[in-house]
Amino acid sequence: MDTNSSDMDRRSFLKTGAQLAAGAAMLGGVRTAHAAAPKTKQITLAAGIPTRPFGKTGHVLPVLGHGGSAMVDSWASAYMVKLDSQEERVKMVRHAYDKGIRYFDTARVYSESERIMGAALKDVRENVFIATKVADPKPENTRKSLETSLKELGTDYVDCLQIHSPVTEAVGADGAMKVYEQIAKLRDEGLVRFIGLTTHIVFEDVYKMIDTGLFDQVLLAKGYMRRSMFTLLSESKLQWRDKCIDRAHELGMAIVAMKVMGANLLGQGSRTLVPTADPALAAKVPPAALRFVLADPRIAMLNVGVSTRSDIDDNLATMTADTTLTDTDKTVLASYSELVYNSDHVKAMKIT
Repeated sequence: MDTNSSDMDRRSFLKTGAQLAAGAAMLGGVRTAHAAAPKTKQITLAAGIPTRPFGKTGHVLPVLGHGGSAMVDSWASAYMVKLDSQEERVKMVRHAYDKGIRYFDTARVYSESERIMGAALKDVRENVFIATKVADPKPENTRKSLETSLKELGTDYVDCLQIHSPVTEAVGADGAMKVYEQIAKLRDEGLVRFIGLTTHIVFEDVYKMIDTGLFDQVLLAKGYMRRSMFTLLSESKLQWRDKCIDRAHELGMAIVAMKVMGANLLGQGSRTLVPTADPALAAKVPPAALRFVLADPRIAMLNVGVSTRSDIDDNLATMTADTTLTDTDKTVLASYSELVYNSDHVKAMKIT
Protein backbone atom coordinates (compact mmCIF):
# COMPACT_ATOMS: atom_id res chain seq x y z
CA MET A 1 0.00 0.00 0.00
CA ASP A 2 1.53 3.34 -1.01
CA THR A 3 1.35 6.60 0.95
CA ASN A 4 -1.53 8.01 -1.08
CA SER A 5 -3.49 4.82 -0.51
CA SER A 6 -2.83 5.09 3.22
CA ASP A 7 -4.12 8.67 3.29
CA MET A 8 -7.20 7.63 1.30
CA ASP A 9 -7.92 4.84 3.77
CA ARG A 10 -7.73 7.31 6.66
CA ARG A 11 -10.09 9.73 4.90
CA SER A 12 -12.43 6.85 4.17
CA PHE A 13 -12.43 5.89 7.86
CA LEU A 14 -13.34 9.42 8.94
CA LYS A 15 -15.86 9.83 6.10
CA THR A 16 -17.61 6.66 7.21
CA GLY A 17 -17.94 8.10 10.69
CA ALA A 18 -19.39 11.33 9.32
CA GLN A 19 -21.91 9.45 7.18
CA LEU A 20 -23.06 7.34 10.10
CA ALA A 21 -23.36 10.41 12.28
CA ALA A 22 -25.49 12.08 9.62
CA GLY A 23 -27.70 9.01 9.48
CA ALA A 24 -28.11 9.13 13.23
CA ALA A 25 -29.03 12.81 13.03
CA MET A 26 -32.01 11.85 10.85
CA LEU A 27 -33.51 10.24 13.93
CA GLY A 28 -34.29 13.77 15.03
CA GLY A 29 -33.10 13.23 18.59
CA VAL A 30 -36.25 11.32 19.53
CA ARG A 31 -35.62 9.49 22.81
CA THR A 32 -36.80 5.90 22.74
CA ALA A 33 -37.56 3.98 25.92
CA HIS A 34 -34.84 1.73 27.30
CA ALA A 35 -34.50 -0.38 30.39
CA ALA A 36 -31.78 0.95 32.67
CA ALA A 37 -28.41 -0.76 32.64
CA PRO A 38 -27.76 -2.96 35.66
CA LYS A 39 -25.69 -1.26 38.33
CA THR A 40 -23.78 -4.50 38.75
CA LYS A 41 -23.90 -7.77 36.89
CA GLN A 42 -22.24 -11.13 37.23
CA ILE A 43 -20.66 -12.53 34.07
CA THR A 44 -20.29 -16.30 34.22
CA LEU A 45 -16.97 -17.45 32.80
CA ALA A 46 -16.04 -20.63 30.98
CA ALA A 47 -13.11 -22.71 32.18
CA GLY A 48 -9.75 -22.60 30.46
CA ILE A 49 -9.06 -19.00 29.41
CA PRO A 50 -6.89 -17.00 31.86
CA THR A 51 -8.63 -14.05 33.48
CA ARG A 52 -7.50 -10.70 34.85
CA PRO A 53 -9.25 -7.99 36.87
CA PHE A 54 -10.85 -5.52 34.49
CA GLY A 55 -9.75 -2.35 36.24
CA LYS A 56 -12.16 -0.48 38.47
CA THR A 57 -15.21 -1.90 36.70
CA GLY A 58 -15.21 -4.68 39.27
CA HIS A 59 -15.33 -7.37 36.57
CA VAL A 60 -12.87 -10.19 36.14
CA LEU A 61 -12.81 -11.16 32.46
CA PRO A 62 -10.97 -13.53 30.12
CA VAL A 63 -7.79 -11.95 28.77
CA LEU A 64 -8.91 -12.46 25.16
CA GLY A 65 -11.55 -10.17 23.65
CA HIS A 66 -13.28 -10.19 20.27
CA GLY A 67 -12.44 -7.12 18.16
CA GLY A 68 -15.10 -6.11 15.64
CA SER A 69 -13.29 -4.02 13.03
CA ALA A 70 -11.67 -6.88 11.10
CA MET A 71 -14.95 -8.57 10.19
CA VAL A 72 -16.61 -5.92 8.02
CA ASP A 73 -16.84 -5.90 4.25
CA SER A 74 -15.53 -2.38 3.72
CA TRP A 75 -12.20 -3.10 5.45
CA ALA A 76 -11.60 -6.68 4.37
CA SER A 77 -8.99 -5.62 1.84
CA ALA A 78 -7.14 -3.53 4.43
CA TYR A 79 -6.93 -6.57 6.69
CA MET A 80 -5.98 -8.73 3.71
CA VAL A 81 -8.69 -11.31 4.41
CA LYS A 82 -11.69 -12.89 2.69
CA LEU A 83 -14.86 -12.79 4.78
CA ASP A 84 -17.78 -15.19 4.97
CA SER A 85 -21.39 -14.06 4.59
CA GLN A 86 -22.96 -11.96 7.33
CA GLU A 87 -24.97 -14.98 8.43
CA GLU A 88 -21.78 -16.97 8.88
CA ARG A 89 -20.15 -14.07 10.71
CA VAL A 90 -23.06 -14.05 13.18
CA LYS A 91 -22.31 -17.73 13.81
CA MET A 92 -18.62 -16.87 14.13
CA VAL A 93 -19.28 -14.33 16.91
CA ARG A 94 -21.52 -16.81 18.69
CA HIS A 95 -18.77 -19.40 18.36
CA ALA A 96 -16.46 -17.01 20.21
CA TYR A 97 -18.99 -16.74 23.03
CA ASP A 98 -19.53 -20.49 23.17
CA LYS A 99 -15.76 -20.95 23.49
CA GLY A 100 -15.58 -18.60 26.46
CA ILE A 101 -14.97 -15.07 25.13
CA ARG A 102 -17.02 -12.51 27.04
CA TYR A 103 -15.74 -9.10 25.84
CA PHE A 104 -16.95 -7.88 22.45
CA ASP A 105 -15.69 -4.58 21.04
CA THR A 106 -17.34 -2.78 18.14
CA ALA A 107 -18.00 0.80 16.99
CA ARG A 108 -20.50 3.00 15.22
CA VAL A 109 -18.12 3.30 12.25
CA TYR A 110 -17.54 -0.45 11.91
CA SER A 111 -20.32 -0.78 9.31
CA GLU A 112 -22.23 -4.02 9.93
CA SER A 113 -20.18 -5.03 13.00
CA GLU A 114 -22.68 -3.84 15.63
CA ARG A 115 -25.55 -5.57 13.85
CA ILE A 116 -23.66 -8.85 13.59
CA MET A 117 -22.64 -8.82 17.25
CA GLY A 118 -26.13 -7.90 18.38
CA ALA A 119 -27.67 -10.79 16.44
CA ALA A 120 -25.11 -13.25 17.79
CA LEU A 121 -25.39 -12.24 21.44
CA LYS A 122 -29.02 -11.21 21.89
CA ASP A 123 -30.00 -14.18 24.07
CA VAL A 124 -26.85 -13.99 26.23
CA ARG A 125 -26.73 -10.23 26.58
CA GLU A 126 -26.48 -10.24 30.36
CA ASN A 127 -23.48 -12.57 30.27
CA VAL A 128 -21.27 -10.46 28.00
CA PHE A 129 -19.45 -7.13 28.18
CA ILE A 130 -20.19 -5.08 25.04
CA ALA A 131 -18.17 -1.97 24.24
CA THR A 132 -18.91 0.38 21.36
CA LYS A 133 -17.70 3.83 20.36
CA VAL A 134 -18.78 7.36 19.44
CA ALA A 135 -16.82 8.75 16.48
CA ASP A 136 -18.73 12.03 16.02
CA PRO A 137 -16.79 14.98 17.53
CA LYS A 138 -19.95 17.07 17.96
CA PRO A 139 -21.26 16.66 21.52
CA GLU A 140 -24.81 17.34 20.41
CA ASN A 141 -24.71 14.14 18.33
CA THR A 142 -23.47 11.83 21.10
CA ARG A 143 -26.93 10.70 22.18
CA LYS A 144 -28.01 10.07 18.60
CA SER A 145 -24.92 7.99 17.98
CA LEU A 146 -25.59 5.84 21.02
CA GLU A 147 -29.26 5.43 20.17
CA THR A 148 -28.26 4.10 16.76
CA SER A 149 -25.74 1.74 18.33
CA LEU A 150 -28.35 0.42 20.75
CA LYS A 151 -30.74 -0.22 17.88
CA GLU A 152 -28.07 -2.02 15.83
CA LEU A 153 -26.94 -4.07 18.84
CA GLY A 154 -30.50 -4.84 19.89
CA THR A 155 -29.84 -3.90 23.51
CA ASP A 156 -31.00 -1.35 26.07
CA TYR A 157 -27.51 -0.40 27.19
CA VAL A 158 -23.81 -0.82 26.48
CA ASP A 159 -21.33 -1.89 29.11
CA CYS A 160 -18.79 0.67 27.93
CA LEU A 161 -19.21 3.63 25.59
CA GLN A 162 -15.83 4.84 24.34
CA ILE A 163 -14.74 8.12 22.80
CA HIS A 164 -13.32 6.88 19.52
CA SER A 165 -9.86 8.01 18.43
CA PRO A 166 -11.15 10.08 15.45
CA VAL A 167 -12.94 12.37 17.92
CA THR A 168 -9.77 13.26 19.79
CA GLU A 169 -7.81 13.46 16.54
CA ALA A 170 -10.34 16.01 15.25
CA VAL A 171 -10.93 18.23 18.30
CA GLY A 172 -8.16 17.42 20.78
CA ALA A 173 -8.48 16.58 24.45
CA ASP A 174 -10.59 19.62 25.32
CA GLY A 175 -13.11 18.93 22.57
CA ALA A 176 -13.24 15.22 23.39
CA MET A 177 -14.01 16.02 27.03
CA LYS A 178 -17.16 17.79 25.86
CA VAL A 179 -18.22 14.47 24.35
CA TYR A 180 -17.36 12.87 27.68
CA GLU A 181 -19.80 15.23 29.41
CA GLN A 182 -22.60 13.94 27.19
CA ILE A 183 -21.65 10.31 27.78
CA ALA A 184 -21.66 10.94 31.53
CA LYS A 185 -25.29 12.08 31.22
CA LEU A 186 -26.13 8.91 29.31
CA ARG A 187 -24.45 6.88 32.04
CA ASP A 188 -26.52 8.66 34.66
CA GLU A 189 -29.64 7.78 32.66
CA GLY A 190 -28.71 4.10 32.67
CA LEU A 191 -27.82 3.72 28.98
CA VAL A 192 -24.11 3.25 29.66
CA ARG A 193 -22.34 1.43 32.49
CA PHE A 194 -18.75 2.61 32.03
CA ILE A 195 -16.92 5.25 29.99
CA GLY A 196 -13.77 4.66 27.98
CA LEU A 197 -11.56 6.19 25.33
CA THR A 198 -9.46 4.82 22.50
CA THR A 199 -6.53 5.83 20.37
CA HIS A 200 -4.16 4.56 17.73
CA ILE A 201 -2.02 7.67 17.63
CA VAL A 202 -2.95 10.79 19.71
CA PHE A 203 -1.42 9.54 22.92
CA GLU A 204 -0.47 12.95 24.30
CA ASP A 205 -4.08 14.13 24.17
CA VAL A 206 -5.32 10.82 25.56
CA TYR A 207 -2.85 11.11 28.43
CA LYS A 208 -4.49 14.41 29.40
CA MET A 209 -7.89 12.72 29.36
CA ILE A 210 -6.70 9.72 31.35
CA ASP A 211 -5.16 12.07 33.90
CA THR A 212 -8.60 13.50 34.74
CA GLY A 213 -9.40 10.24 36.52
CA LEU A 214 -12.87 10.25 34.97
CA PHE A 215 -12.51 7.22 32.70
CA ASP A 216 -12.94 3.53 33.48
CA GLN A 217 -11.21 2.00 30.48
CA VAL A 218 -8.69 2.78 27.74
CA LEU A 219 -8.20 0.91 24.47
CA LEU A 220 -4.92 1.67 22.74
CA ALA A 221 -2.53 0.34 20.13
CA LYS A 222 0.06 -1.93 21.71
CA GLY A 223 1.77 -4.79 19.94
CA TYR A 224 5.15 -5.98 18.76
CA MET A 225 4.73 -4.01 15.52
CA ARG A 226 4.70 -0.22 15.92
CA ARG A 227 1.42 -0.02 14.01
CA SER A 228 -1.25 2.65 14.49
CA MET A 229 -4.28 2.69 12.18
CA PHE A 230 -2.69 3.36 8.79
CA THR A 231 0.78 4.49 9.84
CA LEU A 232 3.77 3.44 11.91
CA LEU A 233 4.34 5.02 15.31
CA SER A 234 7.39 7.19 15.94
CA GLU A 235 9.56 6.82 19.04
CA SER A 236 7.88 9.89 20.50
CA LYS A 237 4.42 8.36 20.02
CA LEU A 238 5.56 5.11 21.62
CA GLN A 239 6.88 7.03 24.64
CA TRP A 240 3.55 8.81 25.08
CA ARG A 241 1.73 5.50 24.63
CA ASP A 242 3.74 4.03 27.49
CA LYS A 243 3.00 7.10 29.64
CA CYS A 244 -0.71 6.51 28.99
CA ILE A 245 -0.41 2.92 30.14
CA ASP A 246 1.53 3.92 33.26
CA ARG A 247 -1.00 6.56 34.27
CA ALA A 248 -4.04 4.42 33.47
CA HIS A 249 -2.60 1.65 35.59
CA GLU A 250 -1.97 4.04 38.49
CA LEU A 251 -5.62 5.14 38.30
CA GLY A 252 -6.98 1.59 38.23
CA MET A 253 -8.36 1.76 34.70
CA ALA A 254 -8.98 -1.33 32.59
CA ILE A 255 -6.25 -1.26 29.93
CA VAL A 256 -7.11 -3.04 26.70
CA ALA A 257 -4.55 -3.60 23.94
CA MET A 258 -5.51 -3.46 20.27
CA LYS A 259 -3.34 -3.85 17.15
CA VAL A 260 -1.84 -6.86 18.91
CA MET A 261 -1.32 -8.42 15.46
CA GLY A 262 -0.38 -5.06 13.93
CA ALA A 263 -3.71 -4.89 12.06
CA ASN A 264 -2.92 -8.35 10.67
CA LEU A 265 0.69 -7.56 9.76
CA LEU A 266 1.54 -10.51 11.99
CA GLY A 267 -1.67 -12.44 11.34
CA GLN A 268 -2.94 -14.46 8.42
CA GLY A 269 -2.87 -11.43 6.13
CA SER A 270 0.89 -11.15 6.49
CA ARG A 271 1.36 -14.20 4.25
CA THR A 272 0.57 -11.96 1.26
CA LEU A 273 3.26 -9.47 2.35
CA VAL A 274 6.06 -11.98 2.80
CA PRO A 275 5.08 -14.97 0.63
CA THR A 276 8.65 -16.30 0.62
CA ALA A 277 8.82 -16.56 4.43
CA ASP A 278 9.31 -20.02 5.89
CA PRO A 279 5.77 -21.33 6.62
CA ALA A 280 7.01 -22.91 9.85
CA LEU A 281 8.28 -19.52 11.03
CA ALA A 282 5.06 -17.76 9.98
CA ALA A 283 2.94 -20.24 11.95
CA LYS A 284 4.82 -19.37 15.15
CA VAL A 285 4.26 -15.62 14.82
CA PRO A 286 0.63 -15.07 15.96
CA PRO A 287 1.02 -17.05 19.23
CA ALA A 288 4.27 -15.19 19.95
CA ALA A 289 2.54 -11.84 19.27
CA LEU A 290 -0.21 -12.68 21.76
CA ARG A 291 2.25 -13.77 24.43
CA PHE A 292 4.37 -10.66 23.86
CA VAL A 293 1.55 -8.28 24.82
CA LEU A 294 0.17 -10.52 27.55
CA ALA A 295 3.59 -10.45 29.22
CA ASP A 296 2.77 -6.91 30.40
CA PRO A 297 0.82 -7.48 33.64
CA ARG A 298 -0.80 -4.05 33.37
CA ILE A 299 -2.76 -5.12 30.30
CA ALA A 300 -6.19 -6.42 31.31
CA MET A 301 -7.15 -7.75 27.91
CA LEU A 302 -6.05 -8.32 24.32
CA ASN A 303 -8.75 -7.04 21.97
CA VAL A 304 -7.82 -8.98 18.85
CA GLY A 305 -9.56 -8.34 15.54
CA VAL A 306 -11.41 -11.42 14.28
CA SER A 307 -12.07 -12.14 10.61
CA THR A 308 -12.64 -15.89 10.53
CA ARG A 309 -13.59 -18.68 12.90
CA SER A 310 -10.03 -19.99 12.70
CA ASP A 311 -8.80 -16.71 14.22
CA ILE A 312 -10.86 -17.49 17.31
CA ASP A 313 -9.76 -21.11 17.55
CA ASP A 314 -6.10 -20.34 16.95
CA ASN A 315 -6.02 -17.51 19.50
CA LEU A 316 -7.83 -19.59 22.09
CA ALA A 317 -5.39 -22.46 21.54
CA THR A 318 -2.60 -20.05 22.50
CA MET A 319 -4.44 -18.59 25.47
CA THR A 320 -5.40 -21.93 26.95
CA ALA A 321 -1.80 -23.22 26.80
CA ASP A 322 1.33 -21.87 28.48
CA THR A 323 1.27 -18.10 27.89
CA THR A 324 4.82 -17.44 29.08
CA LEU A 325 6.81 -15.29 26.64
CA THR A 326 9.94 -17.26 25.71
CA ASP A 327 13.26 -16.37 24.16
CA THR A 328 12.15 -18.37 21.13
CA ASP A 329 9.09 -16.12 20.84
CA LYS A 330 11.33 -13.04 20.87
CA THR A 331 13.55 -14.50 18.14
CA VAL A 332 10.53 -15.44 16.01
CA LEU A 333 9.02 -11.96 16.30
CA ALA A 334 12.32 -10.23 15.54
CA SER A 335 13.00 -12.39 12.49
CA TYR A 336 9.53 -12.21 11.00
CA SER A 337 8.86 -8.54 11.73
CA GLU A 338 12.07 -7.64 9.90
CA LEU A 339 10.62 -9.30 6.81
CA VAL A 340 7.33 -7.47 7.26
CA TYR A 341 8.97 -4.07 7.81
CA ASN A 342 10.94 -4.60 4.59
CA SER A 343 7.85 -5.44 2.54
CA ASP A 344 6.72 -2.83 0.02
CA HIS A 345 3.37 -2.53 1.82
CA VAL A 346 4.94 -1.46 5.11
CA LYS A 347 7.84 0.55 3.69
CA ALA A 348 5.22 2.79 2.03
CA MET A 349 3.61 3.66 5.36
CA LYS A 350 4.26 7.03 6.94
CA ILE A 351 5.88 7.28 10.35
CA THR A 352 3.83 9.61 12.54
